[in-house]
Amino acid sequence: MKIVKKLSQYAWMYKKLIIAALIMLSISVAADLTGPFVAKNIIDSHILGIQSKWHQTSKGKDAVYYQGSWYKRESYFARHEEKGKEVRIIQAGNHFVFTGQRVPFEGSKKLKNNTLLVENKGKKEQYTVKVLTTKELLKFYQPETPKILKLVFLYFGLVILSAIFQYGQSFTLQKSAHRIIQRMRNDAFTHISKLPIKYFDNLPAGKVVSRITNDTEAIRDLYVQVLANFFSSSINIIGVVIALYILYPKIALLSLALIPILVLWTIVYRKFASGYNQIIRARISDINGIINESIQGMNVIQAFRREKDTKERFEKLNQEHFSYQNKILNLNSLTSHNLIGVLKNTAFVSFIWYFGNMSLTASSVISLGMLYAIVDFISRLLQPVQGIVNQFANLEQALVAGERVFSLLDEPGADVSDKEIPRYNGNVEFKSVSFGYKEDEYVLKDLTFTARQGETVALVGHTGSGKSSIMNLLFRFYDSNKGEILIDGMNITEIPHQTLRKHMGIVLQDPYLFSGTIASNISLNSSSITREMIEKALKDVGGDRVLSHLEEGIDAPVIEKGSTLSSGQRQLISFARALAFNPAILILDEATSSIDTETEAIIQQAMDVLKKGRTTFIIAHRLSTIKNADQILVLDKGTIAEKGRHEELMRLKGKYYQMYELQQGQQKGMAV
Repeated sequence: MKIVKKLSQYAWMYKKLIIAALIMLSISVAADLTGPFVAKNIIDSHILGIQSKWHQTSKGKDAVYYQGSWYKRESYFARHEEKGKEVRIIQAGNHFVFTGQRVPFEGSKKLKNNTLLVENKGKKEQYTVKVLTTKELLKFYQPETPKILKLVFLYFGLVILSAIFQYGQSFTLQKSAHRIIQRMRNDAFTHISKLPIKYFDNLPAGKVVSRITNDTEAIRDLYVQVLANFFSSSINIIGVVIALYILYPKIALLSLALIPILVLWTIVYRKFASGYNQIIRARISDINGIINESIQGMNVIQAFRREKDTKERFEKLNQEHFSYQNKILNLNSLTSHNLIGVLKNTAFVSFIWYFGNMSLTASSVISLGMLYAIVDFISRLLQPVQGIVNQFANLEQALVAGERVFSLLDEPGADVSDKEIPRYNGNVEFKSVSFGYKEDEYVLKDLTFTARQGETVALVGHTGSGKSSIMNLLFRFYDSNKGEILIDGMNITEIPHQTLRKHMGIVLQDPYLFSGTIASNISLNSSSITREMIEKALKDVGGDRVLSHLEEGIDAPVIEKGSTLSSGQRQLISFARALAFNPAILILDEATSSIDTETEAIIQQAMDVLKKGRTTFIIAHRLSTIKNADQILVLDKGTIAEKGRHEELMRLKGKYYQMYELQQGQQKGMAV
């Protein structure tokens, strides 16, 4: 699967941490699974181990004194140590008996006074025995006590060792997961700055934010919870199957039936869950989008009393999200604990049926310790299965989220280039340029004009005539469909985007300010812009006079979008920002349209100085501001209808004349 491969590639970047976590996990599982073997040894070899052959011996280690003689278990004799008379200790019901006769350990046993009745393979035998009192029995247990205590300490040591390595693997795996997500978020955020502007035309900001925050968080759960559980559970299952094979191969083979069940389980679950999670993630993205849109447009919503309509739109998305969350919840409920319960009960019923005809006494085919270990391992086998099943929901959410994040990362973007070129002279030429935002719907048609170094070129025309599109092409926010654009004779499509824009500056109609200070908004935190350059740029555009009332000066804080500043103040900061970078080509996109008359006068005074040696394009709304332009291009439906200086166009008495006279008439009317 493509998504799984990409998620694996990110994980591989931190393979050392993940491999270390897996090693610690393996040690933890091995220590944990050793526990039942230790418990089996305690039960079979020591608690029930006294039911075995004993021999008369001399006083010494592991010897027990009974009725004037010393006895020791056959298994405790050294290889060359001499063995005396053989005796046996046999369990009969709730009692242990002592006898010097060779009573078989197999078969059913009944005790009547001092006579032991043994039935084995259809034969019945009687043996004279002596019933051991509790005190006498405890004497035979004395050699076992230190051995049992050692094994108990070993058992708890294994538990502690398992816990330590379990903590280590959990910490290491989570650390690697956080680094993976950190890397993924950095990649996603870096990538959006490389994407063409047209990508954001059709994708609201809230949806992009959702992919970088919510979706990457869901992927984090994949590495922290899902993979941790899958690794741990898989190793546990493998370990348990191996342990069962060592104890009882037939049970181990039966346990392998879980594998096809899990595979089928996964296929069925994913068939339904994938569609549900796609819709859930999409609705979260839509909800983020509408919240972002509503916050930015809250003044309009409140001004036009659209609170109820906005609320209804939000509630519709929220209700749909809630509905599909319930569907996935029902699916998880049906396919997690309930099915695990069925599997667990089926396993134990099968186990009881398989061993139903066997006695649970020490003389049975299967020992009590073996029985304990098998039951323990069966329980341990189902726990990791439940761990895997319970992570299906998180797994599916992570895969869907991963698909959304990687669809963003897969969008073709412009490579960042460190290529340097000398500062432009500023000669700009459009040669038969045609462009459309949609295929075959051109907004610029066969456009040809030249702007020479140091000239001021004004672009005027009605809304939709193509003024801003020319600037979009010059900055390569979009590329033309036909024709070519040259700067100093170089085709701009052959210049990397970052290199092209290095010697260009732009001031938009609605300037955008970032959180920070006035100084940081002018320099954009560029190391090449000194404080002196910031102050000079601000002074050149007259901003020092307009912003002089601020106590902290250029260090005054600016909140998001500069909402505490006036339109004129924001525009002056934007002017200073463009000029601080000393562009060879300066673009003013209706930069004075939202500025009051006094501020406009300040900017006009500065513009005469700033235009020297710099090619300036002005998209003008107020025609009175471009009377001194070296060249005025009058656009009409994507073509140049008229071209010339102000006086020349006024003498033509064409479109420009009509527009100018209309504005002058409106201004006179307003003055009256």
